[in-house]
Amino acid sequence: MSVSRLAAALGVCLLCLSLQRPARAADANELEQVKRELAELRRSYEARLQSLEKRIVELQAQAAQSPQAAPAVPSAPTAQQASVVAAAAPAAAQPQAAPIDAGAASPVEAAAPSTNAATAFNPSISLILAGSYANLSRNPDTYKVQGFVPTGGEVGPGVRGFSVGESELGISANIDPTFSGQLTTSFAADNSLSVEEAWFQGTGLVEGGKLRGGRFLSGIGYLNEHHAHTWDFIDAPLVYQAFFGGPIKTDGLQMRWVAPTDRFFEVGAEIGSGTSFPGSSGGRNGIGSATLFAHLGDDIGTSASWRVGVSLLGHRADDRRYDDVDAAGVPVTNSFSGRTRTWGVDGIYKWAPEGNASQRNFIVQGEFFQRRESGTLAFDTLGATNGTSTGDYSAVQNGWYLQAVYQFMARWRAGVRYDRLDSGSPRIGQVESGVLSAADFPILQSARPSRTSLMFDFSPSEFSRFRLQLGADRSNPALTDRQVFLQYIMSLGAHGAHTF
Repeated sequence: MSVSRLAAALGVCLLCLSLQRPARAADANELEQVKRELAELRRSYEARLQSLEKRIVELQAQAAQSPQAAPAVPSAPTAQQASVVAAAAPAAAQPQAAPIDAGAASPVEAAAPSTNAATAFNPSISLILAGSYANLSRNPDTYKVQGFVPTGGEVGPGVRGFSVGESELGISANIDPTFSGQLTTSFAADNSLSVEEAWFQGTGLVEGGKLRGGRFLSGIGYLNEHHAHTWDFIDAPLVYQAFFGGPIKTDGLQMRWVAPTDRFFEVGAEIGSGTSFPGSSGGRNGIGSATLFAHLGDDIGTSASWRVGVSLLGHRADDRRYDDVDAAGVPVTNSFSGRTRTWGVDGIYKWAPEGNASQRNFIVQGEFFQRRESGTLAFDTLGATNGTSTGDYSAVQNGWYLQAVYQFMARWRAGVRYDRLDSGSPRIGQVESGVLSAADFPILQSARPSRTSLMFDFSPSEFSRFRLQLGADRSNPALTDRQVFLQYIMSLGAHGAHTF
């Protein structure tokens, strides 16, 4: 290579190097600029977060002073967050379907009246589709809870094979600035249609208070106010079935008041017609049932919350009839007239790491009820055996359940429930006097029914759930009903948040 060509090549290399140095310098300058912008953005967000945290504290104080003004919202991780979100978030003008497991994660949320997105111009409409398949070792037509008077209501495992479960259609809306209303109808497996709830509710009439009138789920216990599609198991606990024939629906008035305190405290009272079990429709005027209840709850740090309650309810029964057989196996119809008083305690504990229940959470709940009945028992009121008689009757009966549900990973849960009843030893005047024998009242003979249930469910989304439930039902202690249930639950449309 000639010197001239070598010089030319060296010149080209030097030129390239000279061009690269500014480019590299430019890259370094750009990197430093990006770093500065990122640091500025971080400082801006930190300032914004501090401002929001301060606002949360202010809103929390406002919500504590005026709990009746806070609309309920779907699941919140803690009581503080629930009260803040409830106070700060307006109802959505375009409501969405509610999650299957929607429910307040804090007892504070129970203080806030549900708006059910009622700020929308048209009423909010929700639809719950539910169905099941049941494989039962015992004939459900002969099902009974030994030792307890048949309620004539929602007792038993249902029908064998495929069936439509309790599907619900609900309509809710604001009526005016003070009142709102809701109608919920349910469709049973036998194709019957019934009114689950039909009520109006007024807020702001009394500071911290709510007035509800019409037909509503009673505030007793814990589970009673929850619709069937929110239960953790496919069926109601035995104590609800034996004592009330399923959840108690009251036709009457309810008043609730939430104390303006940091810790959730609520008291309530109800009066009603008392025509459903354990009361009866005697064709009378006046009040047939009365209920008192109170709830107390709070958070434990940021990961747990709890609520306990106590309830007292009384019913009057006039000629409350039920079918039985006498000592010879002849069908008879007996009836009870008198007073029924039931008291109960309930409690629930919820845990989720740092209040985030989407991945893992654990819930333990239980309830205990004791029922005392006193009055008169009429034997064979229709005269099927020509042996109609009347005598004193009294009984003290207990029932409880305890359950635990664990979500071990997103969308998957497992649970166990144990039910127990004790019918006690009823005092029957005709038996004590020798007019009749205990064999003439076979369904009232003492027993301690029980049931064990295991549950596994999977929720593909917040709006659908599939469940497998296995059960060993010893409602008749002499027999065990081996049960296998498959269930689906689908939520469509706008549906308000459920209580804690």
